[in-house]
Amino acid sequence: MKFHYPNGKQYVPNTNKTVLKGLKSSTYSNRGMTLEEDLNESNTYYLERQIAIIHKKPTPVQIVNVDYPKRSAAVIKEAYFKQASTTDYNGIYKGKYIDFEAKETKFSSSFPLKNFHDHQIQHMAGVLSHQGICFVILRFTTLEEVYLLEANHLLNFWERMLQGGRKSITKGEIETHGHHIPLGFTPRIDYLKVLDSLYHFN
Repeated sequence: MKFHYPNGKQYVPNTNKTVLKGLKSSTYSNRGMTLEEDLNESNTYYLERQIAIIHKKPTPVQIVNVDYPKRSAAVIKEAYFKQASTTDYNGIYKGKYIDFEAKETKFSSSFPLKNFHDHQIQHMAGVLSHQGICFVILRFTTLEEVYLLEANHLLNFWERMLQGGRKSITKGEIETHGHHIPLGFTPRIDYLKVLDSLYHFN
């Protein structure tokens, strides 16, 4: 089956044996897990213990070629990944709507705003206007540091860029306005603990 990105380029899975070997031999502190994988594990932990229901939104796919070898079965032969229109995750926690985006960077001194898209910024602004809880989780991969930054701060940095200011958020600004999330075991990224302290949930 063929999958294509929105620009038409074919998606090719990474089967490099050297990469796979490196992932298997990595240590716990840098075990090769992506931010998405760590968050999915954390959300599974929350769900299984009935703490919260938060899921990653599926990436929209446009199917263009389907084969029907049997009347009761269909085989997708070719499809395209569509660009997501909102953020990565949403759900409910203690009666509150939760909505957030997750991004990571190899830079250690700043976080590029180009990692976000205009439609995501508009979506987050809309969530805030309806009193939803909206934020971004940012990971500095080389430092193994994770931060929760509330969406209102991200919107301010985005507006600064639109006004001709810097095109990134400095790490110092993230440390000042954001909230460091220590990496744990279960859950790996306990971001709900930060929300408890910010919103004084009972």
